Amino acid sequence: MNPPDARPVEILLVEDSPSDAALTVEALKAGKVANRLSHVSDGVEAMDFLRRRGDYAKAPRPDLIMLDLNLPRKDGREVLEELKRDESLKTIPVIVLTTSRSDEDILRSYKLHANCYITKPVEFSKFIDVVRSVEQFWLSVVMLPNVAEAGE
Repeated sequence: MNPPDARPVEILLVEDSPSDAALTVEALKAGKVANRLSHVSDGVEAMDFLRRRGDYAKAPRPDLIMLDLNLPRKDGREVLEELKRDESLKTIPVIVLTTSRSDEDILRSYKLHANCYITKPVEFSKFIDVVRSVEQFWLSVVMLPNVAEAGE
């Protein structure tokens, strides 16, 4: 749980499925950790958000990224590779949250320095449980990099 004087955790959700995005938003709203969730629906928007281009010029730097792999325009694998090559972005933890169970996708994601790989459950209640477990671990247990120390 956030200390009383802590700022909300900034989360960027990169998800093209409106229903999965809505479930994630609802699960995080019901959580115990104060957070602000920004949502984009494809890889091009994700990189614009992260680089603060165009409509995203005033976007907050995320403390955590939840990334689907199967995205339109630029897929999540390309987004992951691009952001982990960027000195100013590579310290942002990335949780791959996807339907893919492919060994190739799992291995490639870790080779591209994903911080964890989670397969989305199909069942509603299990999906909510997964998002809540992400919140519990990544927002309550893990120490995230300080934005000021990351050069922002």
